[in-house]
Amino acid sequence: MSRPFNPADPHATPTANGLPYRVERRVLAGIPCLLELPPEGEMVRAACLVYHGAWATKEGKLGVYSLLAAQGVAVVIPDAPLHGERLADTPPGLNAREYVWESVRRSVAEAPALLDALAELHGPLPICVVGSSMGGYVALTLARTEDRIERAAALITSGVWHEPSVERPEIRAFLEAHRPNSHADDCAPTPLLLASGDHDPTFPLGAHHQPTAQALRAAYRQAGQPDHFQERIFAGVGHYTSQGMRDAVVDFLGPDAAMQS
Repeated sequence: MSRPFNPADPHATPTANGLPYRVERRVLAGIPCLLELPPEGEMVRAACLVYHGAWATKEGKLGVYSLLAAQGVAVVIPDAPLHGERLADTPPGLNAREYVWESVRRSVAEAPALLDALAELHGPLPICVVGSSMGGYVALTLARTEDRIERAAALITSGVWHEPSVERPEIRAFLEAHRPNSHADDCAPTPLLLASGDHDPTFPLGAHHQPTAQALRAAYRQAGQPDHFQERIFAGVGHYTSQGMRDAVVDFLGPDAAMQS
């Protein structure tokens, strides 16, 4: 549909740092997603999957990484399994930690189909991923398991994965097969950013960020590419994606960085 406008006072549209972008809802491979895209007619240069945390929804990540969309990146924000529009899919009898990990397990399992659907929509593109909290578990796993992921950022999260309350066999098998600190060698050489707040009560630095960074640092050094692993600690930041953390992710995952991977 054509919508003529006055160049001196054009349509009001979403902007990031004064740059326009657009928002679409799509169902890709059966997964409800929000897409933040460059303006109509502008080329999509790369794509970024954005995974939210537990008990959140895709809508909560709208606008967080929109500067990437304004720079030519298709920002793809799925509802995690068992969340948002997919809440009704929750199996009965899960305890709180099993609920989180079943969502992670399903996110990882469905990621290849999501990437296939994205390729059908926009053609082959450099792909990156960012996840926060529970979404960080997904990002750390996809950095290891999905060859199409060229860069990854894991925020306010952990690679320790010590979950004594998880008893379901299929979820325990997932934990054992994909625990990042036990399988850090598989992450290299994919460029990876690990970022945490030093006041995070959910993932205290000493118990989570530090052992995860130590395992990853050693793996990337062993692979001969220590510069492909970066870690950042943000002073005064708790269990949330701060503005400084967001800006670090945009710099790390932006289209120019993605094209160089």
